[in-house]
Amino acid sequence: MKKEENRKLTAAEVASAGLVEAGTADAFHTGSWRSQRPIWNKDKCIHCLTCWISCPDSSINIAPDEKKGTVVTGIDYDHCKGCGICARECPPKVNALTMEQEKK
Repeated sequence: MKKEENRKLTAAEVASAGLVEAGTADAFHTGSWRSQRPIWNKDKCIHCLTCWISCPDSSINIAPDEKKGTVVTGIDYDHCKGCGICARECPPKVNALTMEQEKK
């Protein structure tokens, strides 16, 4: 039997427009190498969701609330890489997110 290591794919085997399906990092805990972590103060938070929309790692947890609409509920430290974007984007007068040195 001949090896097929140099075999070309047929049109049916190639993904539409040459694209492949996107992956996900849900199963990978990528927050273990951060040097700083955001600390969320629920008493100061006004639930403007600016931190949530700005987080490149989707590490700001949100949930529906009957009275307030969508609210921040915490931080997913398993995936947070400590970039600090959430804390920088939190409105200055609110200051509900601050960065602290990671404690190992």
